[in-house]
Amino acid sequence: MPLLDCLESGLDFIEILGERISYSRSKSELRDIYNHEFKGRRRDIKDPNFSNVLYALVKFNKVHIRHGIVFINVKPQVRVYCDQWRRPRVPQTPAPPSTPLNSVLTPKKKMAMKILHELKVNRKVLTSDKGGIEITSDPAASGGKVKFTVERLNELFIIKFNILNKGTNCINFTYYTALHKFHCFTLKDERNVTRACPLFLCPGETYEVAVRYTLSHYGYFPATVYFEFCPDPPGSAPFCIVREMEALAKIPLAVDLGPVAPYKPFQVVTYKPVDTVVVPGVPPQVNMCYVGKMMVKLKDYKYPYHLKELAKHRMEDSEYLSAEARRKLPSVKNLLNSSLSMKTYADRFHLLLYLEEIQMEVDIRKYDLQNQTMTPDPSNKKLLILQVPGVAENRPSVIPGDCLKVSRSGDTAQQITQYCGYVHRVELERVKLGFSKKFLETFISNMKFDVEFTLSQLTLRLQHRAVELAVNHQLGEVLFPSRTAGADPPLPELRMCNRQLEKNQQQRAAVQRIVAGSSKPAPHLVFGPPGTGKTITLVEAMNQISRADQSAHILASAPSNSACDLLCERLLVHMNPHQVYRLFASSRDPRTVPKSLLKNCNWDQQQDAFVFPDKSVLMNYKIIVATMFTAGRLVSGGIPVGHFTHIFLDEAGQAAEPECVIAIAGLLSPGTGQLVLAGDPKQLGPIVRSRLALEHGLGLSLLERLMEQNALYQKSGDTKRFDKRFVTKLLRNYRSHAAILKIPNEKFYDGELQVFADERERETYCNWEHLPRKGFPVIFHGVVGKDEREANSPSFFNVSEIYVLMEYLHKLKDTQGKKGLPKLSGKDIGIIAPYRKQVEKIRKALRADAVLSQWSDLKVGCVEEFQGQERKIIMVSTVRSSMNYVRMDMDFNIGFLSNAKRLNVALTRAKSLMIVVGNPVILNKDPVWKEFISYCVKEKGYTGYDFKEAEGEDELVATLCVLRICLDSGNPESDERNMDLEWRNEQ
Repeated sequence: MPLLDCLESGLDFIEILGERISYSRSKSELRDIYNHEFKGRRRDIKDPNFSNVLYALVKFNKVHIRHGIVFINVKPQVRVYCDQWRRPRVPQTPAPPSTPLNSVLTPKKKMAMKILHELKVNRKVLTSDKGGIEITSDPAASGGKVKFTVERLNELFIIKFNILNKGTNCINFTYYTALHKFHCFTLKDERNVTRACPLFLCPGETYEVAVRYTLSHYGYFPATVYFEFCPDPPGSAPFCIVREMEALAKIPLAVDLGPVAPYKPFQVVTYKPVDTVVVPGVPPQVNMCYVGKMMVKLKDYKYPYHLKELAKHRMEDSEYLSAEARRKLPSVKNLLNSSLSMKTYADRFHLLLYLEEIQMEVDIRKYDLQNQTMTPDPSNKKLLILQVPGVAENRPSVIPGDCLKVSRSGDTAQQITQYCGYVHRVELERVKLGFSKKFLETFISNMKFDVEFTLSQLTLRLQHRAVELAVNHQLGEVLFPSRTAGADPPLPELRMCNRQLEKNQQQRAAVQRIVAGSSKPAPHLVFGPPGTGKTITLVEAMNQISRADQSAHILASAPSNSACDLLCERLLVHMNPHQVYRLFASSRDPRTVPKSLLKNCNWDQQQDAFVFPDKSVLMNYKIIVATMFTAGRLVSGGIPVGHFTHIFLDEAGQAAEPECVIAIAGLLSPGTGQLVLAGDPKQLGPIVRSRLALEHGLGLSLLERLMEQNALYQKSGDTKRFDKRFVTKLLRNYRSHAAILKIPNEKFYDGELQVFADERERETYCNWEHLPRKGFPVIFHGVVGKDEREANSPSFFNVSEIYVLMEYLHKLKDTQGKKGLPKLSGKDIGIIAPYRKQVEKIRKALRADAVLSQWSDLKVGCVEEFQGQERKIIMVSTVRSSMNYVRMDMDFNIGFLSNAKRLNVALTRAKSLMIVVGNPVILNKDPVWKEFISYCVKEKGYTGYDFKEAEGEDELVATLCVLRICLDSGNPESDERNMDLEWRNEQ
């Protein structure tokens, strides 16, 4: 066997050894492991003998041998590409050509589904000329389709299909029909060909069929025309030819916003084994700004290698698994499928966090860059500047202290040198990196480098430690409360600091019960639907606790810096500023911190950095506000268990349970402490990358788990109400007009929300001249657009919808300050889109518009960016608009737009005007969207494309079932089994 093949096997063997190598083993021990665990593990690969492998490793200086002991010189390279959303590429038998059918479908619908599948997978066969028949068109087809653009609406456009019999035999033209969704065109031929009245075409004869298009709306209108023929004599087998059309009503923005390059799906990169030398860089000084000792250690928590193998194969047995992975599979699956309890708590979350880390490693590498140049920082000669597109939007997520690895592009040396560059500063689309002195001395400005992004493990390590501490500190009665009904402690008489709460029964009762500790040791949950004031309720409770108990110490936490900043600002309204302390992470950009908080935080002017104080300083404050991850520094710094008498977690529904536990375990005393969680399980939960971790509960927040799985936090079967000792549901919505609130209220909140928004503000746009119906400030504008992708981005965009949004913005601009309407600023309007690429294109359109660019502070973002926020006016672009044939229920995918929680968040941000733009034909397939659209139609708030003109499903099924398409197809053109799940990265 060639020496290089032996080397490849040797490197694979070192990888399989993983942590067992300990960099020295006896030759006989390694031989046994090689022969029993490695050799022969794959039937399609013949492995060399151990002696040949060892010789190759010695020859290439990967190992050396002394006195029978093998010393390994290289670290095992992690080279398995383990994307849990993609099935491993292993030999498979061809899939059956027909789509799996639901047994409850009617025979006609089953047949229609088969035909639709055939039209997809055998497109080339069906669109090709055959049987001596040639079909040409005017305009001519391009790329297999007849494409045309209409310059102006309501103008007639005609496509002519010319059928020519080029064969030597006569052919019967028996039938033709359109497979379409839209009544915007008609088919016409001189003889009105039908099966009952076919046309006899002799050799050399031609015949014409015309398609007459009239587009009355901007958008994209595809269609398919089916032509059927039967050779002479009678009784011969019929055949068909299909032609596809794409009609586009020209959109003024199409040229500027169209795809910059054809879409090419992300290609899985195979990382070849390479011997690398890593040269450390210079970390930023802020990483060293820590006063005092780390009292509670933070371990590394390395995932075992076999877990990566198992994740790659979706926890399924496979002949491609190593012996160790196969041996571990049953125990790993048992742990994954076990119910969560204190007995399994740490082990189960360790496993889920490892799976998350494995997927995060894959995701971060998708941002790797090639052939990049760097420039010296003019203000600091020790730093180099690298352009990183998307970093301003956390795509990729890069913060000060992270490490990027660079190597010279095209380096073919046997040993490649990688230089670590530590991030010192993140600025818009670039980062400033600190490299070693050796690298800077040899650096030349026009050098090109390949850039590898690495995963920062700090937040994962904090979560691992937290779940261990939860077990060590016996937090069972906090995390799995089981208190039976007992005496309800008397509620204290309180005078609210915020007088508005005096009028709200639920908010006032929540504060009283939290102060009384009526749920202890169980947490008290403040269930806060949109706009009901849950953060104000928490702030009031903290104020009251501080006044009632001079010995109380409070930790207030939330998943995001913005939520913590808001908590702190509201606390300072009524609290003594010397009692409140905002603790920032060293990575926080001081320019993003509200100026009102700089006097009450850990900013050190002399060091020009956020410095972590000694615990003796921190323990003097009444209230400390920090994100959940930064709260882990309090544990590390040695704040004793029980110092904090109360821990408040706001927006707790957005954080994974281990993230919440960071702020609890090692700080809260389970016997005497009080935990309060506030959030809304009906809104967006944690963002989880790993498919396996998501399927097994990591996407479930502590708040949602308690409300779903614990009887204390569920409505009584008799009263249909929550136990007020444990749950307070806030009912008064102070944000939205009743018309905006109606569907979310009914679908997600049992119809219990009450409209308490300021009447003048909520009614502002009820008489806007551009409403379809006065008094109903909700618009659904139907648009049949085209969802597109470009370059290597999996994200979708829809130019037709952007055009409609821009039209509405101009209408708002023109009418502001007139007929009783207020003047608008950009801060009054928000535009929500479910895909990053649509966000990017909308921003580009706004910048290019001379009038609308004046609203520079108009926020455009994804759903996640708007959670917890509100605007006077919200616009939603739904983007997805795939219209090839009909997307029946079994063949329907609108990405994460079908996530009910995202829909709830999007529809509950607006105060006085809501405008939704989307394809009603597609969205009607989702039950919640269907209800919302039906509501808009019923209230006469619907405008745009009349979706009643779209062909109904029953009508299409009837059309399909008369087609004579042969269903005994060969191998499909593409594998439809692997569903495209790349939308999951658009978060």
